[in-house]
Amino acid sequence: MNEKIIPTPGDREEGDGHACMSRRQFLLAGGAMVTLAAIGLPGEAEAAPLHALKAAFPRTKIGSLSALKKGVPIDFAYPYPNVQNILVKLGARAGGGVGPGQDVVAFNQQCTHMGGPMQGSYKDAYQALGPCPLHLTTFDLTRHGMVISGHATESLPQIVLEVQGDDIYAVGVQGLVYGYAAMTTKRA
Repeated sequence: MNEKIIPTPGDREEGDGHACMSRRQFLLAGGAMVTLAAIGLPGEAEAAPLHALKAAFPRTKIGSLSALKKGVPIDFAYPYPNVQNILVKLGARAGGGVGPGQDVVAFNQQCTHMGGPMQGSYKDAYQALGPCPLHLTTFDLTRHGMVISGHATESLPQIVLEVQGDDIYAVGVQGLVYGYAAMTTKRA
């Protein structure tokens, strides 16, 4: 690029104690970079969509559709006996929901920030779990357990559900339960 830049009265010259490149020169040079970024570099591959990782566990019956009442959570342990979760019919369509209204979801009950216990903190009016007793994090159960407010930066681990007839089965965990380095089917 052998382009000669003609200085204007606002441009600064080298040696006057300022940066070597004027604001105008910087913007002109930056325009070429923005153009390259917009059209892509030669040989650049398109990115494949990302999919959430899910740890698969044995299929376990955790409840039935006919036994669920809107806003009344049911506690269950999955995938290990000491990992406590809730199954709840929200009454509104939810991310990852199953059943006729896609409103039945299940989530782990440990805060993702510091593992605070959130048993009994489901708020039906807000379709939220929390606040956590440690730092007041609250999670939205209609949006895959994402953080509404508080210190946590990760969504609640969602229990992946399947429905067969009237039976509800837990088949996996989407996310990492606090205190576990990995969610695998093998226990140490």
